[in-house]
Amino acid sequence: MNILGIVILIIFYSIYLGKMILQKKKGIQTDQMAKNKQKNKVFYIELILKIATYMVVLIEIISIFTAPSQLPQVFIISGAILGITGDIIFAAAVFTMQDSWRAGIAENDKTQIITNGIYKFSRNPAFLGFDCVYIGFVLMFFNVPLLLFSIFAITMLHLQILQEEQYLTKTFGETYINYKNKVCRYFGRKNKF
Repeated sequence: MNILGIVILIIFYSIYLGKMILQKKKGIQTDQMAKNKQKNKVFYIELILKIATYMVVLIEIISIFTAPSQLPQVFIISGAILGITGDIIFAAAVFTMQDSWRAGIAENDKTQIITNGIYKFSRNPAFLGFDCVYIGFVLMFFNVPLLLFSIFAITMLHLQILQEEQYLTKTFGETYINYKNKVCRYFGRKNKF
């Protein structure tokens, strides 16, 4: 399981860093988290989220090498499947967003609203990918610090989603509201009656 855990992390963060490098070559600053912003609610949520996501990676790596899970095998296997699923979802999200993908709210960038591909089934598939990897790792390499840091990071990701929804509503208006009424925040489409 240790090798699979390493592979899941390498794939996930290679997608993340690879996309950042490709966008940087085009003059796009992908990482907008807590940068060039007033010291307001958005800034502090993004700053804490950034710290939380870095800490989770560190705890995940430590857990791979020091914390064999005491959970039943079915949980460990489920965690591996969830981690792999997280990689796939994240890759699909980043690929579909093309050059509109940012980490953080890009108030000064001109981006497009994306509603095709995986975004037909999730308004936040990149965040869903993070959550799947985090939960998968908790199941694969269960320990209390990993559980606590993962819960904290997932909570911060959710707060970021709420911030982004406000920004997207303000920026794209009715177009985003209509999209929001059709597609669930994490996964699924809403039935119209």
